[in-house]
Amino acid sequence: MKILIAEDDMVTQRKLEACLLDWNYEVVVAGDGEAALQALQGEDAPRLAVLDWMMPWKDGLKVCEEVRNAKAEPYVYIIILTVRDRKEDVVQGLEAGADDYLTKPYDVHELKARLRTGRRILALQEALLSARDALRFQATLDPLTGLWNRKAMVANLKKEIARSERNNNSISIMMVDLDHFNRINETHGHLAGDSILRDTAQRIKSVSRVIDDVGRYGGEEFMVISAGQDATKKSGQGERIRNAISDCAMDISEGMIQLTASVGVATSGNAKETNPNSLLLAADLALSRAKALGGNRVVEARAEEVQVMSMANRGISDSRRRMPNKPRFAA
Repeated sequence: MKILIAEDDMVTQRKLEACLLDWNYEVVVAGDGEAALQALQGEDAPRLAVLDWMMPWKDGLKVCEEVRNAKAEPYVYIIILTVRDRKEDVVQGLEAGADDYLTKPYDVHELKARLRTGRRILALQEALLSARDALRFQATLDPLTGLWNRKAMVANLKKEIARSERNNNSISIMMVDLDHFNRINETHGHLAGDSILRDTAQRIKSVSRVIDDVGRYGGEEFMVISAGQDATKKSGQGERIRNAISDCAMDISEGMIQLTASVGVATSGNAKETNPNSLLLAADLALSRAKALGGNRVVEARAEEVQVMSMANRGISDSRRRMPNKPRFAA
């Protein structure tokens, strides 16, 4: 494990370094507080640090305070090393953010034990961070299909619009809705409906690019975010999605069921004048037209419609969108 020694006294520094190397630590040495702070804030920074209280440029407490104020992850376990041994000094060191306190001249065995305690605490913290990240990731997924959920897709759309603006690329979204899906639930039950939704998710993924974002927007509706393609390719992708769903029947426990899908496509003409609401509303409009024309087709929103909606809906919060679990279209 990597550990930082911040000590301006060369004799103490070399003694510490020799002990830590003997204990199989990877040692980083700093001779003053400024160098110590840079080491702790750099890439692949040490997770353990032994800081002398009195150092040039910045003392150990100042380094400790700045590390804590940064609130960076992963956590750094800090031991303050000093000749001061009054209770007031111990309190001051701990209040500055130190995790432990060791007075000079220190006992080598005590230092080893305190470092072992620090490693246990860091291991527990790492386990907690991993669990938190796993829960955060699960919160962005649709539990039925394994795709991104609606909240994650809206967040992804905002990021893609910002990226497209920087790169001067267009961006499009495709809203995919299964035609007459409520009949499946009414006739064959919700388990069959769930099976079809999972199958549909995999079919959409299979004809989408690796860099595309694919999610379940709600109910039987899916959403694809595609950036960096020209209008012809984006329209073709909508047809590939429609064909992937309608060309082959889907297998449920009661047999094979043939389904079709309608696709609404909206493409940004100018990323600087585009916001998530404008694309979502334009794609909704295109999808409504596809449904009104009998379904099983791809309809693109006109470029001027996206622009008008962008101007009209700039600043409207996503909370004013419809609830995703309510069917928008009649079967």
